Amino acid sequence: MAKLRVHSFAVSLDGFAAGPDQDLQHPLGVRGTELMEWFFHTRLWRGMHEGMDGGETGVDHRMAAQGFDHIGAWILGRNMFGSVRGPWPDESWRGWWGEEPPYHTPVFVLTHHPRASLHMAGGTVFHFVTSGIDEALQRAFAAADDRDVRLGGGAATVRQYLQARLIDELHLAVSPVLLGQGEALFAGLDLPALGYACTEVTPGERATHVLLQRAAPAH
Repeated sequence: MAKLRVHSFAVSLDGFAAGPDQDLQHPLGVRGTELMEWFFHTRLWRGMHEGMDGGETGVDHRMAAQGFDHIGAWILGRNMFGSVRGPWPDESWRGWWGEEPPYHTPVFVLTHHPRASLHMAGGTVFHFVTSGIDEALQRAFAAADDRDVRLGGGAATVRQYLQARLIDELHLAVSPVLLGQGEALFAGLDLPALGYACTEVTPGERATHVLLQRAAPAH
């Protein structure tokens, strides 16, 4: 059965998945990029985002690469698509990643404001969903064609899907960083009561990789 998976979701030691004050200069909030240092050194990152050779191929790389296996569609919160708030002023903003985003699948963006689908190079198509997390998940599973759906965040979106018991697997990359403030990933959640348990802990070069799984399929 196809799953809803979260992968390579970086979190600080004090539980924050992003820093405060996200804007164009700080896509992950102030100091948020510190959470991703474990990823920046991997061969996967260098190949996808820098077009450069080299990079480390150890545990961090392997764990990040697993997040692209058997993925047929993505779901993103609006902040993961861009920093624009409220109604779209126009359609000039096309995402954080340039003309060829790293998804190469249909991507369903949660928003309160309608926008036409956006076709990008490399097979990525952004669809903007205004009717909530269930509708986005149904459409994503339909588009994934029996493959899994990856939930890319941000923290508030992951919390919504956890609260609804819809996430099957959650891979956290716990970075040795204290942010002190920002987006608290598990605020207001009782994970054991929701049916989640820690099933795997794997030390990496720059992060500790923790897998949480739901006790029974949600779909």
